[in-house]
Amino acid sequence: MRVVGLMSGTSMDGIDAALIDTDGEAVWWLGPELTIPYDASTRALLEQAMADARGVNARTDRPGVLAQAERRITDLHAEAVRALLVPLRLEASDIDLIGFHGQTVLHRPDARLTVQIGEGARLASALGVPVVADFRAADVAAGGEGAPLVPVFHAALAAGLGGPRPLAVLNVGGVSNVTVIGGAMVDGAMAPIACDTGPGNALLDDFMMTRTGRPFDADGAAAARGTVDESAVAAVLEHPFFRQKPPKSLDRNAFRTHVAARLDLSGVRLEDGAATLTAVTAASIAAVVAHLPVPPRRWIVAGGGARNPTLLAMLEARLGVEVVTAAAVGWSGDALEAHAFGFLAARAARGLPLTFPTTTGVPYPLTGGVLFRP
Repeated sequence: MRVVGLMSGTSMDGIDAALIDTDGEAVWWLGPELTIPYDASTRALLEQAMADARGVNARTDRPGVLAQAERRITDLHAEAVRALLVPLRLEASDIDLIGFHGQTVLHRPDARLTVQIGEGARLASALGVPVVADFRAADVAAGGEGAPLVPVFHAALAAGLGGPRPLAVLNVGGVSNVTVIGGAMVDGAMAPIACDTGPGNALLDDFMMTRTGRPFDADGAAAARGTVDESAVAAVLEHPFFRQKPPKSLDRNAFRTHVAARLDLSGVRLEDGAATLTAVTAASIAAVVAHLPVPPRRWIVAGGGARNPTLLAMLEARLGVEVVTAAAVGWSGDALEAHAFGFLAARAARGLPLTFPTTTGVPYPLTGGVLFRP
């Protein structure tokens, strides 16, 4: 099955589109990819949408600018699919299916509420291709965390890799999440363990935007010149989330108030603030190891964080084992989650489970997603 996967992550930096050939069980080909960055006005609209979403009480609520943002990102995702296909000399009719994650604006599994804006029916109509969207709702409604969704894809990819086990596959977006493969037995079989680990790039990105007007610390350059305030890092890690065992998940802005109360960066040099927030990300990821049956012997890092050598160095220092990028093992570091949602769309179309008790805490293996036909 030829599928296009689409992802707009919690970093809100743009749309990743990627082609994948899969039946939802095996991955035969990780195809071309592209990223279309959001312009300043779209990013501002999404930030306002996230603020307006704090008042949402039902998945269908669209207060403030949410409806406007939903329509805009849907149309931009259609453009991303067309842009991906043109250089490949493919038409939309050559695609079997599209996996459309949408943009998460609210994630409160404790209230059985998760909201990803994006109109699956509009996208299917625009492209003339069936679309699977709304991947998280069924899991949350059944009592799961609704995140992370990608562990079943990570496990399929890792099946083709050699090397030591347990293996951790880490995605560092606005929020960080990890899949640990080969570390737990469930009903006599190896089952992946997964969870969100804490803030990924979100805190650092917001800090850089406020201080410099730039949306991230390019190549970790500012952090590399700074000094980490380890006492501040320790204070942030006092949050009860880090004492919870997997599965667990969180909203992009879950730590904003907590960090503001314990980490006053107003009078801190740019470089020192960047270094400390980068260390918060690394330390929060390393904190999950204490909750695992067996520590991972190797970590593979994808997402925006994989382009930050300062973060990678801090991770390796805190974990004490090999840390490599997804690109180093032949996977796409930038578009891995886009490939994942193509894979998940294929699984959903076949009624295969997307989430499991060890990945989201859902009571039983559960499929998900909603299929929209053109």
